[in-house]
Amino acid sequence: MRGTVAERLAADTGEELLSTGEAAARLGVSRQHVVDLCDQGVLPCSWVGKHRRVRQRDVDVVAAGARRMTRDQVRSLLLAHAIAGRIAEDPDSARALARENLRRMRESSSRGAARIWMREWERLLEGPLTELLTALTSPSPRSRELRQNNPFAGVLSEEERRRVLGAANSPKVR
Repeated sequence: MRGTVAERLAADTGEELLSTGEAAARLGVSRQHVVDLCDQGVLPCSWVGKHRRVRQRDVDVVAAGARRMTRDQVRSLLLAHAIAGRIAEDPDSARALARENLRRMRESSSRGAARIWMREWERLLEGPLTELLTALTSPSPRSRELRQNNPFAGVLSEEERRRVLGAANSPKVR
């Protein structure tokens, strides 16, 4: 069984064609958004009969954010990886802290897009740990937005935050 999975992963060239619905599920966006990306030329597509198909490799590029991340986004991603390590060590405590932070965030600013992302964090906190960690550490545009409303303040000490942010200044990070 293990060999079969490894063989499939090794054989995966990214050339597999996906429907717009499958691409939407992988990107965490609507099918219409995928169609819009195709129409804008951001996501190359081909036609099979009357249906668009996109290569998995191209979807992965979009998911990773084909555009270069800003310095702040890189810093946010590095902090997310450090936080993910803490969550993996003690998921129950980290989730409890995040729920309390979300409660406070809702009381202080619960308008617009922030409310949407807070609801998404609430859903992720109740779901599988791997989904939470993936959402936290993915370079995808969706995760970049999620991290703007990160509820894990206090998971890292100030010293740990400073070390991570110091590492973000390394020329080898980007």
